[in-house]
Amino acid sequence: MKVNEIRQKYIDFFKTLDHTEISSASLIPENDPTTLFTGSGMQPLIPYLLGEEHPNGKRLVNSQKCFRAEDIDEVGDNRHTTFFEMLGNWSLGDYFKEEQIPWLLKFLTEGIGLDPNKLYITVFSGDKQSGIEKDIETIDIWSQLFEANKITNNVVDLSQDQQASEKEIQDGRIFVYNASKNWWSRAGVPSNMPPGELGGPDSEVFYDFGTKHDKQFGDKCHPNCDCGRFMEIGNSVFMEYIKNDSGGFDSLPKKNVDFGGGLERLAAASIDKADVFMIDVFQQSINVLEQITNKRYSDQSTQESFRIVADHMRGVVFMISDGIIPTNTDKGYFVRRLLRRAIRHLDVLGANEGTASKLVKVIIKEYQDNYTNLPKQQNEIETTVTNEEIKFRTTLKAGLKEFSKKIKDSVTGQDAWYLFTTYGFPIELTKDLAKESDILIDPNLDEDFAKAKKTHQDASKKGADKKFKGGLADQSEMSIKYHTTTHLLHAALRKILGEHVTQTGSNITAERLRFDFKHEAKLTAEEITTVENEVNSTIQKKHDVVKKEMTIQEAKELGAIGLFEEKYGNKVSVYSIADVSNEICGGPHIQNTSELGTFRIIKEESSGAGVRRIKALLESN
Repeated sequence: MKVNEIRQKYIDFFKTLDHTEISSASLIPENDPTTLFTGSGMQPLIPYLLGEEHPNGKRLVNSQKCFRAEDIDEVGDNRHTTFFEMLGNWSLGDYFKEEQIPWLLKFLTEGIGLDPNKLYITVFSGDKQSGIEKDIETIDIWSQLFEANKITNNVVDLSQDQQASEKEIQDGRIFVYNASKNWWSRAGVPSNMPPGELGGPDSEVFYDFGTKHDKQFGDKCHPNCDCGRFMEIGNSVFMEYIKNDSGGFDSLPKKNVDFGGGLERLAAASIDKADVFMIDVFQQSINVLEQITNKRYSDQSTQESFRIVADHMRGVVFMISDGIIPTNTDKGYFVRRLLRRAIRHLDVLGANEGTASKLVKVIIKEYQDNYTNLPKQQNEIETTVTNEEIKFRTTLKAGLKEFSKKIKDSVTGQDAWYLFTTYGFPIELTKDLAKESDILIDPNLDEDFAKAKKTHQDASKKGADKKFKGGLADQSEMSIKYHTTTHLLHAALRKILGEHVTQTGSNITAERLRFDFKHEAKLTAEEITTVENEVNSTIQKKHDVVKKEMTIQEAKELGAIGLFEEKYGNKVSVYSIADVSNEICGGPHIQNTSELGTFRIIKEESSGAGVRRIKALLESN
């Protein structure tokens, strides 16, 4: 079955059971500073699972966009993805195990046609230290359901030893694991939970693809094995306990159900393919790549690259659509990591430059019926991808040469940090290069890379008081260029829109500029083009940027624009660019406009009542 079909069948199924469909939240968590991305279906609903009343009632269903940065390294195998959709249904103090489990089995078998003989269940063994009993109720419900379907329903206890013999797998149906596998709370296992925290046992459903066990993951297989034979496709969390002040647990008067099912994994199970990249939403990207490169996905020597490109480009599309642009910090850092690694693997496949932006169109076509915002954002996403590729390729060639020259026997965290800061290589790209060249990867690489990054961040914080005025994020060459460009943009806006235009703020990084200004109306396409042309005309005239020190009064008499005069003393610096721009500013700036390249506006939007926002880039000539 196709992804869109499964998603709709799931939502329709639970709607017939009086669930209200709610929309997916953004990948950017709302009011949750503890994590960068929405990584599970329950995350946006935690306040309601903790007791707050949801405006849509006690029964909810949706498909939630998710991104898990911790899985970037794992992408390339048959089942891991960074971006995914999580199908979810919730009971907020309404139904519980006896309703949820039969409904789930019915959907899996009748709704999407999975063979019940290939479904395996895991449950909670209990936790003696916390005084929580084994989840007998869940075991009994599953046992009765399988017995009714005349399917083996033996219970196998793996709470002490997670491995199982082939006979136990064949004869067993329900596998018992300890709290590290089948318990949910925000704090982890019961012993780690603070007083007042909610939690409960969960029951996971695994699909058996019947593939041969890979012994590098252990001598014996079992449902939670990472060899790929079994794939988790759903998890019902039964939130029924609250930790009390004495360290024990009390039962909740209102118990919740939180189910999460991986949409892509359900699609893989529905076609009985152990490889999640065989589902329709990935196959379209892979087909395009095969046509462009004349390579085949079935070829083991290139399969990993196909998977990395297909996964990473999908993640890039959805993150940019939620307003995350490539940067070197926070959320933007992960967009950059994904996109740059994808570009490198496009090169491995022999794809043409610009293929990344072509894949944007393919991915949007697959998802546009469910995510109607994507077609409207297609130009913006393609432009962002194209600009990032151009930027990365300016250093990629030199970085590859440096890698070949300096790294011979092993690659360390310091090596990875150097390649990142100098050539923009994401850490995964450095690891990939090492694998391709049969170079050892230092086991402490990730830890040492993180230490180098923290040292850099600490140094940056210590230097924050010494930063120059002007609102720049750093003093890199590109930030300085963008800083100077805001003067030209400001002047162009005032010339074209009117002198009522005044700057209300800016945010400048080495990747782009963001400029806020007073203006009531949305800029037309013609106005945006005219502003771009005006700025580029000034750049092309190769004007010097001249700095003069003067009193505020002298600056006013010169006609200089001083937007933040209260920040300055009696003397100010005025930067002049021919007869185009005179502004009071704290610097620094470039020396001549010819250094800037080509200016391009990538977005114009509202930033509040009467305030517009422009985001723009400089492109190399």
